[in-house]
Amino acid sequence: MLNDLLSYNEIFVKRTANVGVLPKDVAINYAVSGPQLRGSGVNWDLRRDDPYSIYHKLEWEPQVGKGEMGTVGDCWDRHIVRMHEMEQCLNIIEQALAGLPEGNVKAAIPKRIRPEKDAEIYVRTESSRGELGFYIVSDGTASPFRVKARGPAFVNLSVLPEIAKGCMIADLVLIAGSIDIVLGEVDR
Repeated sequence: MLNDLLSYNEIFVKRTANVGVLPKDVAINYAVSGPQLRGSGVNWDLRRDDPYSIYHKLEWEPQVGKGEMGTVGDCWDRHIVRMHEMEQCLNIIEQALAGLPEGNVKAAIPKRIRPEKDAEIYVRTESSRGELGFYIVSDGTASPFRVKARGPAFVNLSVLPEIAKGCMIADLVLIAGSIDIVLGEVDR
């Protein structure tokens, strides 16, 4: 398997183990989510712990960093959590496809929703980078009065100064990559 070739390669392990360690308490205090949080040893996954859609009907297990090659929460742990999560995602997709009913599965979706004035809602989902949330306030029309997005890349990037203290420049690139940010999302 390609994952084994890279993830357990001696050079890769030496470059990523014990680098950019994100301790569990720091991850929680910075509101880090998704694979970065689980890479720090926190067993929390929105799909399991606050289920939505059909996740409660599927068999899968959140992947958590264990410090297998170094310190829990290091770059290697964040990497291996993502690798194992890709395998879990394939399993989830296969189960979801197997559960699709025969025939037309298209649902009727309302074209416009007009909530009451001053109605508020926060909706969240587990994205590939962590918790993606939307806070919406209604003014009673079909267009919201206020929409605030909580992007996981932006939130997870905030921990970079904390976990990069005392690192070499070459390690900074590695640490930033292990946080898995998308600058377009951070920019928003």
